[in-house]
Amino acid sequence: MLTLPLDHLAELEPTVARLLDRHLATAPEWFPHAYIPWSRASDFDGPLHGTPWQADQSDLPEVVADALTVNLLTEDNLPSYHFEIATQFGRDGAWGAWVHRWTAEEDRHAHALRGYLHARRAVDPVALERQRMRHLSTGYTSGHASLLHGLAYVTVQELATREAHRNTGLACDDPVARQLTARIAADENLHMIFYRDVYTAALELDPDGAVCALADVICAFEWPSTTIVGYRQRAMRIAAFGIYDLDIHRRRVLQPLLRALGVMTRSGLGPAGEQARDRIGRHLDELRTRAERSSRLFDRMRAAAPAPLLPRPAPSPSYDERGGP
Repeated sequence: MLTLPLDHLAELEPTVARLLDRHLATAPEWFPHAYIPWSRASDFDGPLHGTPWQADQSDLPEVVADALTVNLLTEDNLPSYHFEIATQFGRDGAWGAWVHRWTAEEDRHAHALRGYLHARRAVDPVALERQRMRHLSTGYTSGHASLLHGLAYVTVQELATREAHRNTGLACDDPVARQLTARIAADENLHMIFYRDVYTAALELDPDGAVCALADVICAFEWPSTTIVGYRQRAMRIAAFGIYDLDIHRRRVLQPLLRALGVMTRSGLGPAGEQARDRIGRHLDELRTRAERSSRLFDRMRAAAPAPLLPRPAPSPSYDERGGP
């Protein structure tokens, strides 16, 4: 178990309390059942003697079903995420109140996505449940070395997750899916804003330590979904379609976040902070090179794939300051 840096936790507590109050005043109440097309649903085989699932029952492109499934299974692993942040942030005071509120809001996402996929018969429900059981049985361990590493990771992860949900909806012609994924993305955006602003306070408290932690997280970033069965193949198709790829990660996640935090223009860093910032800069350059190389590969994949499987990517929308970077 991590040793909690009690000084940082205590010093950041007033900021967490203020940002939690702001979040509670801003976050809208919404209900997963209202976003599920129940009128399109029908019973499955089993105790209700319904119709067995067949691959041709859904008109969603396969890659969109891939993205929705990966997003769902990622959200499903919430028990592990709750344990991780409760271990890092604690269960008392403003930190604990945030941990529980965040968990309650995140829990809606899996309920809504599963209901949508079942109602649309977009995926094999038996295979999906078996994947869920295996994924949750594996669990998730972050391995974060400190409170600052944990804060840095969730800040990057929430913004990345916002983009993944939003872009999945944009890739789908179904207006119901677009509404649902936009609603989930809005939740993730508010969570990102909370963590981003806590991290801004951490930068003032410990500039070198915060920049070093951020560099460690950015340069070794991995999704918590990497243990999902078939993840690599699905991630490749999702990237080829333009739902989430290295270029989106660099341009829509890392660069806006670094601008919002002022990391690359900050003065007064010590040698460790300067070295960490240089690492970030080199990593961004490397991501650009890798993204350009991947783009050429994905062009060939799209040219060879049937149009219904890999339609052209849809652009990701911009967000104003209220919506984050």
